[in-house]
Amino acid sequence: MKVFIAIGAILAFLSVTFGAFGAHVLKARLTEQNLSIFQTGVQYQMVHALGLILIGILALTVFTGQTTLLAWAGWLMTLGVVLFSGSLYALTLSGVRVLGAITPIGGVLFLISWVLVVAAVLRA
Repeated sequence: MKVFIAIGAILAFLSVTFGAFGAHVLKARLTEQNLSIFQTGVQYQMVHALGLILIGILALTVFTGQTTLLAWAGWLMTLGVVLFSGSLYALTLSGVRVLGAITPIGGVLFLISWVLVVAAVLRA
């Protein structure tokens, strides 16, 4: 499950990068509302990057040998970041509002992934 630690670290790195990009480059180019939407993507990406690191650590230390639920949680959380944060980034940078319809799908994947983490903890 080292893969989730690596993915989490990459997503955290990108979150800091996107946050800085938003604060320094996009601030002059986006409306306040769109900048706020972009920053929401950054915040959710960072929180779930840390969640992925947690999943990886749990799988490697606490739940060795019983990682199926954590694996599902990690992949769904990764996809959630792509769909949730990615759609917010795309929406604000392109102005295509229909992309906002993808965001709730990512949010549902976040919720499912956290429920799977809880289930893994309770099952252990």
